Amino acid sequence: MFEVGRVKVVVLLSGGLDSSTVLYQAKADGYDCYAISFDYQQRHRHELNAALAIAQSAGVIDHKIVAFNLGLWGGSALTDSQIYLPENRSLAEMSEHIPVTYVPARNTIFLSFALSYAEAITAERIYIGVNSLDYSGYPDCRPDYIQAMQAVFHLGTKQGREGHPITIETPLLSLKKTEIIQLGNRLGVPWAQTWSCYAGSANSVISPLACGICDACRLRLAAFSELGLQDPLSYGSTKGNKTNVPA
Repeated sequence: MFEVGRVKVVVLLSGGLDSSTVLYQAKADGYDCYAISFDYQQRHRHELNAALAIAQSAGVIDHKIVAFNLGLWGGSALTDSQIYLPENRSLAEMSEHIPVTYVPARNTIFLSFALSYAEAITAERIYIGVNSLDYSGYPDCRPDYIQAMQAVFHLGTKQGREGHPITIETPLLSLKKTEIIQLGNRLGVPWAQTWSCYAGSANSVISPLACGICDACRLRLAAFSELGLQDPLSYGSTKGNKTNVPA
């Protein structure tokens, strides 16, 4: 039975720039927000700490952290420390191939957990920060993938079969990174609490430093630089407001 009142939504929250913007967008859309994050034995816990901080800042109703181990079979530089993490790549290099930072079927796994959570609490929507214009080129961040997953949501749930399918919301799907930052600025996203770096940090959890040279850092830094803004994060290898990423 659906409750009368405010609409519930589940937001996939990694603690990064994109997912944090999506959470604040869902909040601005007037929904009751429930966040879900994943501890899948990625390279570091800084993004989970960021997710906790962002969820608290946004005032979510509840925040679930689901733990499982994708490192059991690896297949990605984010789950296998033996796979080299690309550094100092140009935007052109980033766009050539699907990179080793792609985690096999990650968004399918994440969306499956989010779908189960959403149906259990009778949520009507799931927000995810996928972006098809990002230079990563991940296959599970593209419009045709989202369309296919929407069909799964409809066919594979009681809610869907009874005429109340849970919809997937992708507000960032066609935005450039600069446009995402501009949107986040309008929504009041606290960038200093977010974390994008793939590499993690050997520094204190209290004051971690992003690497500044992995693909995620360079894309983020390039976008802030293009907008003439200073990234409030601290970087170990470069200064956030002075880094240029060659095309």
